[in-house]
Amino acid sequence: MGETVLIAEDICRDYGCLNALNGINLRVEEGEFIAIIGPNGAGKSTLLKIFASLISPTEGTLQIFGTKGNDREDAQDRIGMLSHETFLYDNLTARENLLFFGKLYGMEPADLAERCDYLIRKIGLWKRAEDPVKNFSRGMKQRLSFARAIIHDPSLLLLDEPYTGLDMNAASLMENLLMEKSDMVKIMVTHDLDKAFRLCSRLLIMEGGNIVHDVVANDPNARKFAEAVCFSSGGQFKC
Repeated sequence: MGETVLIAEDICRDYGCLNALNGINLRVEEGEFIAIIGPNGAGKSTLLKIFASLISPTEGTLQIFGTKGNDREDAQDRIGMLSHETFLYDNLTARENLLFFGKLYGMEPADLAERCDYLIRKIGLWKRAEDPVKNFSRGMKQRLSFARAIIHDPSLLLLDEPYTGLDMNAASLMENLLMEKSDMVKIMVTHDLDKAFRLCSRLLIMEGGNIVHDVVANDPNARKFAEAVCFSSGGQFKC
């Protein structure tokens, strides 16, 4: 039986009078590929940021790799995140960016150099590896940011709208890398229902800060649930 990677219990998050999350309970096992879908304002990105320890819940507990709260520092090295911010340094080259972030994770120089070469080729940026990121298009930055998120071969990968700025070829390159490691937990926020159902084994459908449906992707009612929530709700926070 695989490792239980994440346990969320009664997770709430408030922004003043805005209730972004209202008691989220979730258990995630090793190897799951989960899509979080729902209308704007449903709390999807807020939940992902809590999983990444970028923000803290107002209430509730989160356990990742068996650790909680302040004891979770060691677990951070096992997490990768692709968010709306690339976190790339514009004046550094593609290779220099990956080397920099790899060093932050304490990777051995020889392993890091090999990993950089591998990822730069896999994301289709080999010919631009020595160019500064400030000269890259939005799609190229997104590809490089994805490589940054997985440079250290994380056990938990968090993806917030990963297809932003990607053409079909770049999206395919990213998906190939996503599917390489079967035991990696992948949690993806997306508005693209087709990709969610094609790639993921499980869907969390959110509305108003709650998980209203937690279904396997091949559930015959899953698509109906997803479309009903995503296309019939304004998705606004309630104050």
